[in-house]
Amino acid sequence: MADIYKVILMRPHITINCAMTADGKLAGRSRKQIRISSEEDMDRVKKMRASSDAILVGVGTVIADDPHLTVKGLPPERNPLRVVLDSHGRTPIEAKVLNTRARTLIATTEKCQKLWPGAEIIRCGNEQVDLTVLMDFLGKIGIRTLMVEGGGETIFSFFQAGLVDQYKVFIGSQIVGGRNSPTPADGEGFPDKEAVQLTLIDTEILGEGVLLSYKVHE
Repeated sequence: MADIYKVILMRPHITINCAMTADGKLAGRSRKQIRISSEEDMDRVKKMRASSDAILVGVGTVIADDPHLTVKGLPPERNPLRVVLDSHGRTPIEAKVLNTRARTLIATTEKCQKLWPGAEIIRCGNEQVDLTVLMDFLGKIGIRTLMVEGGGETIFSFFQAGLVDQYKVFIGSQIVGGRNSPTPADGEGFPDKEAVQLTLIDTEILGEGVLLSYKVHE
C-alpha cells in the first residue's frame, strides 16, 4: 500500500478586531468612520497592529475612511503587510493604503484585471475573492498572524468561511442609531439555528468602554 503524505498548510491565526457603539454600530448612518475607541483602546490597537504580520480590510473601508493601515513610528520594512479585499477593482489608485509606508497586497478576482501601481496583487475566485485560497497564500509567504479590521461585510465573510480564531470587540459609550448603520457582521446573515458560537475568554475596562475577547468554536 502506497504511503500517503498530507501537506499541512500553515494558515494565519486570524483575529477580528473592531470597535462598536453601545447599540452595536461600527459607524453612523453616513457609514463614515466615527471615534468609538477610548485612548486606552487606541493604544491597545496600535500594539496589536505592531505585533501582527498583516492587517486586512475590505474595499468599502478603504473607500469610506481612506486609512493608512500602518503603525505610526514604524519604518516600512517593520510595518505589517496591508491586505485589501477588492473583488471588483474599486480601490482608488490614490488611496492612502497604496502609499510607501508599508507593503500592500490587493486581493481581487480572476475576472478583475485592474493593476495598482506599487501594490502586489493576487487574483483568486471568480465573483468574489476566495478567502480560503487567500489565507493559504498568506501562509505560504510567512504570514502567521492576521488582524481583520472590517468592515461589516468583510467580517461576516470571514465568519461565514469558518476562518476566524478570535474575535475582539471594544464597546464604546455612545449611541448612534440608524437602521442602515453598519454593524460588526453585516452581509446576508446566518440561518437562525446556525449562528457562530463564541466563548468569552476575557473582559477589560478601557477608559469609558469595555473590551470583550472571544474564542470562536471550531
